[in-house]
Amino acid sequence: MLDVATSSCFRQKSGPMVFLILGSSSSSLVNFRGQLLLDLAHRGYEVHACAPELLRDKAALDWLVSNGIICHNAPYNRAGLNPFHDIRAFFQLKELFCKVKPQLFLAYTIKPVIWGTLAAAAAQVEMRVSLITGLGYAFTGTPSGKRRIIQFIARKLYATALKRSNIIFFQNNDDKNDFNRLKLLPKDVPVHIVNGSGVDVDKFPDTPLPPQPVSFLLIARMLGDKGIREFVDAARIVKKKYPHVKFHLVGGLDSNPDSLKQHEIEAWCHEGLIKWHGHQADVRPFIQSCHVFVLPSYREGTPRSVLEAMSMGRAIITTDAPGCRETVIDGDNGYRVLVKAVEPLALAMQKFIEDPELIEVMGRRSRTIAVEKYDVMKINQIMLTNILSLQKCEEE
Repeated sequence: MLDVATSSCFRQKSGPMVFLILGSSSSSLVNFRGQLLLDLAHRGYEVHACAPELLRDKAALDWLVSNGIICHNAPYNRAGLNPFHDIRAFFQLKELFCKVKPQLFLAYTIKPVIWGTLAAAAAQVEMRVSLITGLGYAFTGTPSGKRRIIQFIARKLYATALKRSNIIFFQNNDDKNDFNRLKLLPKDVPVHIVNGSGVDVDKFPDTPLPPQPVSFLLIARMLGDKGIREFVDAARIVKKKYPHVKFHLVGGLDSNPDSLKQHEIEAWCHEGLIKWHGHQADVRPFIQSCHVFVLPSYREGTPRSVLEAMSMGRAIITTDAPGCRETVIDGDNGYRVLVKAVEPLALAMQKFIEDPELIEVMGRRSRTIAVEKYDVMKINQIMLTNILSLQKCEEE
C-alpha cells in the first residue's frame, strides 16, 4: 500500500476535478512546480503530488499540505537502474491512480514520464500530460558501454509512453527535434514548446551587486554533464592572472552515474580554486553575493538556475547548447561559449573582470528578459490553456 498524507481540506471525489502530478524529487515539486500546483488548486482542482520519499521531506511536505495538496510517495528511485524495481513501480503507480482516480495527470523527467504515463494509461486516466524537461544521462554523453544500453532502453520506453500521452510539452526546440529525429514522437499527439519551468520573478527579485572582487557562481547538481570540471579548469586559468577573483560552487552530490566524487571536489577546494557550499535549500543569498552566474552545461531543458540568476539581475555565461542557448543573447545579457571549451569560458570570465561595467549592464538585461519571457505565471497560463482546451475538445 502506498503512503499518503492529506490536508484538512481533502474533498470528495464527487466534487472537483482531480489532478495528480508525478515528479522526480520532492523538492522539485515545490521549487519547479509549486506555482502550477497553486494555480490548479485555485481553479478548484483536488490536487495530488507524488515523488520519491516525499513524505519524509518535512519542508516540502509542510508547504504542500499547508496549501491543500494531497501528498504521496512515489515507488521508484530517481536514478536507479534496476528494471525489476521500475516494473514493480509501474504496478504500484497503477494502484495509486486507480485509488485516486485523477482526470488529469502530469509527469515530468524521464522515469515519471515513462512509468507514470504507462501506469496512468493502464488505469484509464483521461488526460495524460508529458513534460520533457531535458534529456539527461540517458541521452547525453558518449553512448558507449552502460550508457549505450541505457540510451537504447530509454528511447524504446519513451516512444511507448509518449504514444499514450494526450499532449506533450518540451522546454526547447532542440529536444523536440531530437525526439522527432529518433522517431519517438507519435504523429497524432499535439506537441508544444514552453519557455522552461519559468521563474517566480517576485521570489527572485532584482538585487544590487555586491562589492568587488568579482565573484563567479555555478549552481547545479554535481554532475559531469553540468560542466563543473570545465568551470574549475577555467577558474584555474583565470586565477593565474587574477588571483583575487572568487569562484563559488553550490549543489549536492548525486546518485546519478555521472556524479562527481566528493574527494574530487574537495581537492579543488584545497587547491584554492573554488569554495563549495554543497546543497542549499535557498540559493538566493548565493546569487545575491555573486557578480556573474556561470553554467557550462552540455545540455538542458531550460536551466532553472540560470533563470533564477537572470531574475535577480545577474549577467550569465553559459554554453551554446540546447536549452542553455535560449537563455542568453550573446553580448546582450551575457556570453555563450562552446560546450567543453575551457579557454573560451575563461576568456568570457576575463571580459567581466577587465570591464566591470558589463556586469551591471548585462545584469539589467537579464532581469528584463526574465520578466518578459520566463515569468512562471505566463508559462503556467500557456500550459494550462493548451491542456484544458484539449481536455474540453476530447470531452465534447
